[in-house]
Amino acid sequence: MVDIIKNSIDKFETGYVFTVNDFNLAVESHRNVNKMLNAFVATGYLRKLAKGKFYKPQISKFGELSPDTYQIVKDLIQKNGKLIGYITGYSAFNDFALTTQVPAVLEIGMRKEKKAIVRGIYRIRFIRQENTITKENIPLLRLLDCLRFFKNIPDTTSDDACRRLMFLTGKLNKQEVFRIKKLALKYAPQAIALLGAMLETMNPQEDTDMLLKKLNPLTTYKLDISNEILPTQKKWHIQ
Repeated sequence: MVDIIKNSIDKFETGYVFTVNDFNLAVESHRNVNKMLNAFVATGYLRKLAKGKFYKPQISKFGELSPDTYQIVKDLIQKNGKLIGYITGYSAFNDFALTTQVPAVLEIGMRKEKKAIVRGIYRIRFIRQENTITKENIPLLRLLDCLRFFKNIPDTTSDDACRRLMFLTGKLNKQEVFRIKKLALKYAPQAIALLGAMLETMNPQEDTDMLLKKLNPLTTYKLDISNEILPTQKKWHIQ
């Protein structure tokens, strides 16, 4: 049995996170296999990410590398082949080149709220997402999350962050622009206002009525973006 399990593990890529379910074994064997995997951890052959989750470490010339973000959270964002969440927050800031700061906290958008957990060196937080999570929606939801948490983007200025977000939004096609406006309606007013202001700055003819109608005209949003970068912000109650 030990040789069978070890041969299977040898076929996994380094950094691939697996459980006893990754082995084609009868359920009654799972407990023994789990003990075997923990013994492999003790010898240094494997690393343990969390209870029941293991991986082969990847060693570079700079030292040992952790599994990539997807491997760390894949069981939290997909269930029975269906997407139930997506990686966002500081990881999105980094992926979108809004910051170069490497996140120590992983944030996952999902419909249901959950308590934060710890895996390896990461603390994982869950952010409630009111929209339906689909493969097509996720890139737009991640962009909207950056607007939602605009003030939290580290190591940058409001002008630089806004300029970068407009560049990313400007790459959307007409169908994506329409969809992101619809998705934004379930976001907090700040995200709606910032999206509307950016869209109108890039295209004065853009139809943003659905966004403007969602805002309370008596509420303002202090984002410290200059008028040179976002000249439409007054209309959207941004200061």
